[in-house]
Amino acid sequence: MPTHKSAEKRMRQGERRKLVNKTHRTYLRKAVKSYRELESGEPAKAEFPKISSTVDKAAQKGIIHHRKASRLKSRLARKTVSA
Repeated sequence: MPTHKSAEKRMRQGERRKLVNKTHRTYLRKAVKSYRELESGEPAKAEFPKISSTVDKAAQKGIIHHRKASRLKSRLARKTVSA
């Protein structure tokens, strides 16, 4: 248990941030999953800017690492090219 007042505050802040991060991570995973379920070609091509933006925002907020975001976008972009 924290012994200083500032440590108690950091614990409370950490709990709140944990919930926020979990929410964002869940949203990102659901968005990626729904994109992967789309048909290749035109449907995927139309939705790619949205998923790309979602991944970039997650990286910007620190939910995922920026290199993971790049890797994920690259893998998702292949879906728009194939077919």
